[in-house]
Amino acid sequence: MTDPTAPSTAPEPWGTAVPSDVPTHWYNLAADLPEPPPPALHPGTREPLGPDDLAPLFPMALIMQEVSTERYVEIPQAVREVYALWRPSPLIRARRLERALGTPAKIFYKYEGVSPAGSHKPNTAVAQAYYNAAEGITKLTTETGAGQWGASLSMACALFDLECEVWQVRASYDSKPYRRMQMEVYGGTCHPSPSELTQAGRAMLAADPDTTGSLGMAISEAVEAAATNPTAHYSLGSVLNHVLLHQTVIGQEALAQLDEIGDSADVVFGCAGGGSNLGGLTFPFLGRNLREGTTTRVVACEPAACPSLTQGEYRYDFGDVAGLTPLLKMHTLGKDFVPPPIHAGGLRYHGMAPMVSHAKELGLLDAIAIDQDAAFAAGLEFARAEAIIPAPESTHAVAGAIAHARQATTDETIVIGLSGNGVLDLPSYSSYV
Repeated sequence: MTDPTAPSTAPEPWGTAVPSDVPTHWYNLAADLPEPPPPALHPGTREPLGPDDLAPLFPMALIMQEVSTERYVEIPQAVREVYALWRPSPLIRARRLERALGTPAKIFYKYEGVSPAGSHKPNTAVAQAYYNAAEGITKLTTETGAGQWGASLSMACALFDLECEVWQVRASYDSKPYRRMQMEVYGGTCHPSPSELTQAGRAMLAADPDTTGSLGMAISEAVEAAATNPTAHYSLGSVLNHVLLHQTVIGQEALAQLDEIGDSADVVFGCAGGGSNLGGLTFPFLGRNLREGTTTRVVACEPAACPSLTQGEYRYDFGDVAGLTPLLKMHTLGKDFVPPPIHAGGLRYHGMAPMVSHAKELGLLDAIAIDQDAAFAAGLEFARAEAIIPAPESTHAVAGAIAHARQATTDETIVIGLSGNGVLDLPSYSSYV
């Protein structure tokens, strides 16, 4: 078991200077919550998990981050060097969209589509690849929906000399071939899920040979593949505390960028599937609310086809279909829920991140469900005003913000989390148009 405080043995990609405006620490909302979130439970004993229970799947540094209550966690230099390829990401005033809507509100969007992979996902992929390489792991397995996460982890593994194997939800595997190609360019291997490659996948196919798959199914396959390989670990792109922790570079930058121009957010809209983009964008705002008494409103925008926050139950549930993962206290539609093959494949998860779910239960954030047609209509409206084509996932946040801006009567400040670009999702836009 590697000591997470020991000097890193992970490769240092370049050893170059990093601009001062690239965040030096991740922010941990757990330090400021009025009540601690419920612990994850062992799937067999139903007792709270200990570090040793997670060691077969994750490096010890990430396990320690998972349970940390420290307000700030230092970002390793090698991770900051990679971040510097695109961070800080821009916070852009959407003046053309404001004019098109005829709103007195000021609209800003925090644009994560400038990352090499095209979304916010590298913020945690790079960190996870670094810590696994530091522990001597040679391979990472994972699941992916739309493919943004699979592409991001493939990219990160290439930078840290790791093998990457991805199970992609079949509906997205079939409809988004360019994501698979992107993974392969980075050196990753991608399989449709469920597959015949794992015991879990074979069982799912036997039960329903025509299934379109789900993230819960793909997680089961990726976890099984890692658990049966002593040189491999599993990597998750959302939901867990350490993943949301890594994403808080988004919200910290947004706060600093607003401070620099003497403004503050009245309301922040983020798309919500598993919770990583939403948490990364909004947790720093919530932390400021809790510490300083500010009143920024946070709105989670989820798909009506997979509405875990607005219609799910808040209870313990497995993160995967086969029941291989720990039990998490979260808003869930049930581990066996198979959502329709909506275009926003990155939001097709049956549960919501425990930390986001806990914040919702504490009344710290609101949630709304967005219909797919309304989301794509908003994406087109945004693209035709601002010239950026949002990822289908991001259009849910755009739709929530546009509806709010149309009703605005003051010059309030609205911030949208534009979690990625939709350049590789044009067939979905074409289907809608």
